[in-house]
Formats: sequence, C-alpha cells, structure tokens
Amino acid sequence: MNVLVYTGNGTTTDSIKHTLYSLRTLLSPYYAVIGVDSKVLLNEPWQSKTALLVFPGGADLPFCRQFNGEGNQKFSKFVRQGGKYLGLCAGGYYASARCEFEVGNKELEVSGPRELKFFPGIARGTAFGGFQYKSEAGARSTILDVDEEKLPGCGRTVYNYYNGGGVFVDADQFSNVEVLATYRDHVCVDFGSGKAAAAVVGCSVGKGYAILTGTHPEYTHLLMKKSDSVPDFERVISELRTKENERLAFLRSLLHKLGLKVNDDSLAQPTLTPLHLTSLYPEKLQQLVKSLETNIGYTNGLLKCTADRFRLTLSAENLQKLDQDFQVPEEAIKQLVVHINSLPDRKDTPFFNLESYYNHLKRFWTRYNHPMGDFGSTLIYGEVLTSTSSLMDKNANLLRLLPHGFTITGTTQVSGKGRGGNVWINPPGVLAVSTVMKLPTSYSERAPIVFIQYLATLAYIEAILRYDESGLYSTIPLRIKWPNDIYILKPEFVEDVSKIPHGEAAYVKVGGILLNTNIFDEQYHMVAGCGLNVNNAAPTTSVNSVISAINEVRAKKGLTGIPPVEMEVVLAGFLYHLERMFNEFKTSGFSPFLDLYYRRWLHTGQIVHIQHQNNIRAKITGITEDWGMLIAQEVDSENNLTGARFELQPDGNSFDMFNGLISKKN
Repeated sequence: MNVLVYTGNGTTTDSIKHTLYSLRTLLSPYYAVIGVDSKVLLNEPWQSKTALLVFPGGADLPFCRQFNGEGNQKFSKFVRQGGKYLGLCAGGYYASARCEFEVGNKELEVSGPRELKFFPGIARGTAFGGFQYKSEAGARSTILDVDEEKLPGCGRTVYNYYNGGGVFVDADQFSNVEVLATYRDHVCVDFGSGKAAAAVVGCSVGKGYAILTGTHPEYTHLLMKKSDSVPDFERVISELRTKENERLAFLRSLLHKLGLKVNDDSLAQPTLTPLHLTSLYPEKLQQLVKSLETNIGYTNGLLKCTADRFRLTLSAENLQKLDQDFQVPEEAIKQLVVHINSLPDRKDTPFFNLESYYNHLKRFWTRYNHPMGDFGSTLIYGEVLTSTSSLMDKNANLLRLLPHGFTITGTTQVSGKGRGGNVWINPPGVLAVSTVMKLPTSYSERAPIVFIQYLATLAYIEAILRYDESGLYSTIPLRIKWPNDIYILKPEFVEDVSKIPHGEAAYVKVGGILLNTNIFDEQYHMVAGCGLNVNNAAPTTSVNSVISAINEVRAKKGLTGIPPVEMEVVLAGFLYHLERMFNEFKTSGFSPFLDLYYRRWLHTGQIVHIQHQNNIRAKITGITEDWGMLIAQEVDSENNLTGARFELQPDGNSFDMFNGLISKKN
C-alpha cells in the first residue's frame, strides 16, 4: 500500500523534505511513501492502493485553487469510504470547514469556507505571533499536552516545531471530533469555550478518519539549519534535538491512531556507508577508474557527477571521516572505495559475502559450459546506499562511462525507487540490484527495449527456480504479474490451495523491476533496477518464508527440507540468466521466451474489466510479440469471445489484478 504526500502548489520544500523523511522512517517497509502532484491526485486511480493521504505545510489557498470541486470530492469520498487523511499545519487549515488566518492583517489575512470539512469548525491562526512567509522569524518549539488515553504510549507532553499553525475552535463541542493534544502556552487567538486550545484533533468521517494538526510533528532537528537572519532559531533546533525521541513517539501514536502499521524502532534513517567497487578483472577496473578521472575529473577532491559527488579512495584504510552535518542522503558525499587486486575485508561487508558471490557467478557460467560473461563482473556493493538505480540513472556523465553489465547492489536502500515514482527505505532481506545494459538504437525493431523488463522479471524467477542442480527449488510458487512484478503464493496456502477463502488474493508481491533508459551516441544505456524480497517477511512475505512453509509440508510427508536461498547465490544466478537471455534477445527478439513467460505468469484466461473501454469484460489471452502489449479479448456474459480485441500498453495502464480491473494512466 502507498502513503501519498502532496508535493504540488502550496507546499514548501522544507515541509515536503521533513514529511517524507519522518514518514519513511516510521512506515518503511510496510508502505511506500510517495510524493505526488495534482496530476496524479486528479487523474490517476490511486485510491484503492492508498492507505493514507497527506497534505503537508505551506499555504492552503493554492490547495483550494488546485482541488476545489473535483479534487476535494475525490478526497472526501476516499476518506468517507474508509481512507485516512493527515493534514499538517496548512493541511489542517485546508481540511477544516473554515479557515481564519491572521484576520485583520492586511498583508497576511486569508479567510473563508473550505470544502473538505473533515473538522466541521474553524481553524483559526496564527496561534502565536510573528509569522512571516518563507522565514523562521515566527518559528518556535512549542509544548503540547497529550491525551494519553487517546494516544497511549507517547507520554503526557511533547515538543513540536511550530510556524504559523492554528487552533481548532470549539473542538470539544463536535460529536465526530476528539482532541488529541492541546497547546500548553497561551495562544493569541480565540479558541472557543474549551479549557485549552486544541492543537491536534482526530475526526471521524464516514468510515474513515482524519488527523489535523496546527504544529509540525513531522519536523526533525536533523534537517534544520541555523539561520543567520534569525539568531534565536538555533535555540529552537537545540530544544527540539533534546526532545526528538518524544516527537517520534508522538508521531508514531498519531499514525497508529490512523490505523497504520508502524515500525517499533525509534531509529532514524540509516547513515550511508562506503561503497565498495570490485571486479573479477583488475585491469578493466583500473581502466574504468582512469576513465572516470579523465572524463569527469575532480572538483575540490571529489568526482562531481550529474546528481552525486563521490570521494574515491584506493583503500578502506584511507577513508576520510566526512565532516558534514546531517544531510538528505541524495545530497551527501558518497565514499567510493576501489579494490583493485583484492576484495574488501569481510568486516567491512558483514551482510554480503563478495567472495561467495563471485565464486557462484563463475560457477553458473561453468555449470552451463559458457565462457564468463560481463553482467556483475564489475560490481559496487554498499551496506547502506541511496538507490542502486539512481546512483547510475541520475548521473548521466557517470552512466555513459560505465561498462556493459556494470552492477550495483546493496543491503539497505534509503531512497529505493519503484514504478510510478514509489520511494521507500529498502530494508535488509530485500535483494536490490541495478545493472547497466547497452544496446544500439539500430536494434530497436528486432529487439524493442520494452521487453527488457519482461526479461529481468523472468531472470529473477529463474534464479530461484533453478537455484541449484537438485531440482528442489522448481516447485516454489513464484509467478509474474504483468508487466514487471513478481508474486508468490502466501505461506498459509502452500499446503492446500483449496483453502483459499473466496475473494481473497492468494498471491502477494515480493519483487519488481524498474527500467530507466538514456541514449548516448546512438546507443541505449538502460539501468534495470530489480528487487526481490528474499528474507524480510514485511510487508507481505518473502521467498524464504514460503520455503519454510513448504518445508513444514515436506516434513509431514517425511521428506527433507529445502535449504533457504542465499543472497549471493540468487544475485549471481539472476545476473547469469539475465545476460544469457539478453544476448539471445538482441538477435531474436522476445519470441524465444514467450512460452516460458506464459508458464511463469498469472494471467492466462483471466477475466478483467477494462475501465476506460466502458468497463467491458475481457479475457486475457497473451502479449503481442512486437511491443509486449497485453492482449485482452472482449467476452459476453457466458465468457464467449465477441471478436473485439484490445492491446494495452504496459506503461499506460494500471492493472489491479485481484479486483480484475485495468484502468488507463494519464
């Protein structure tokens, strides 16, 4: 499920940064926390895949201009049908029945009714004086008194960042509203007849629930910087720093109140660790480093790529401790350790055995009597990195210099990327890997690049089903969901699929593929980003969890168990199968793989409704061999073909498989 954070007109860069950071810290890996603009919220079918809609701080008038009418009707329907809404500061004003902001102040006044009305009264501000747009002049650390019965587990008081928020007038007078926290300090606006000014309220709205705040529980001192123009702001940062654990506990309680599954740990995003560059071919690695130094060069001792800065060192012993304040991971300097003639010490890569990986990669090629390939023969590994894909795809001047088959993998991604812009913290247990694949543009007719995502999905599944020569792994119930997701049968249904309750999805997602493409010198430079949940049972299940369930069934039959799969072996197998498939694909297209693809996917004969074609019923019969489009043929009420045929693009349609719904993306 997704948590959507609005990032369009009306929001501020700081509010977006703090909101995404805090929500990803507390909600990963259970939800993908995604920034979205108005086009997505107005045109995409986001509701069925969304657990929470968030409007962060900024100014609410642009929200109104963007969403009054159709947009607000969608938001209201989403919540009333069981969805959840979180409005932070401006998002709280916006979701009240009326906004009264700095009434009487000719320069700042904003006053008028609002359409959502999740809080049926007035949001009135500012609670404290001194507010200025785009400034910290009126900012402060404010104390809230928390209702512990309604928000258990977070303590009686919490310090929150405040800058321009309001109070919820007469909040205790509305039957659908509960006051979750109040301001302790005296506020400078009329807050009604209650004993204290309501700072955070929870509102029952139909079957759903909304929480609106006047403060910023999402703001963390880690992302704040002192201001020369506002000297006292350093004191605000210092005070919030000492109360960070209480803030996290309070925000965690609010998310629990919204019905979300939240991390138990109070840990911030993991800190980036050094990236280790290794290769089976020392001479090629030396040539690569020389090419980077020659073509990109150093600026103040750093390789300055399009999006990232790298500090190269030829030994882990020479690593410099970077003297820098906390930074958003994408902005931080990355340490790149080049290992020319040896692999890193195992103490430097405790979660991934590079020697084992390279041995298995060589074993796969010799096992099938083929000369050693390129994919994964030169590899970067990082215990904690931003995104295996973005490190290459967002750095164009780096990408064009990387050799065919260059690969990056990591144990934890703090900015993992998915289809449709999904971003999340990728936890240990998920095998994340991205590989550079090069193809002349002249090959596009016989080898359309749309099929690369299909090949990568197949390669991941083959890496599991053909894990070793025993044949034991061939029964693992992994399947493809068109076009590029990997699903597995839930562990509870492994023993007997007849026990699947009517209407319940039997398969859950454990992996997926994202392909990004650039063109340099009449050649496609594709970055295939792939992820597979090997060991981590959250948020759905994992390959090894299903193997464990299979072993329980085997034990009842007196059979020996299947050993769990190892990351290093799966990665080596994936890269082997992907390169073998890619080499054949270049000359023969996707046709040689169609039969295997159909054996591995979930959809043959599935009946769906095509929403943008008057919701007609259709049967899925395959994919086209030229451009990989999904073939759906119309059927009548008795499932007989009518003769009408539809070809649906993989990147132009959203496939809600278990509800049998295909909808068009805009």
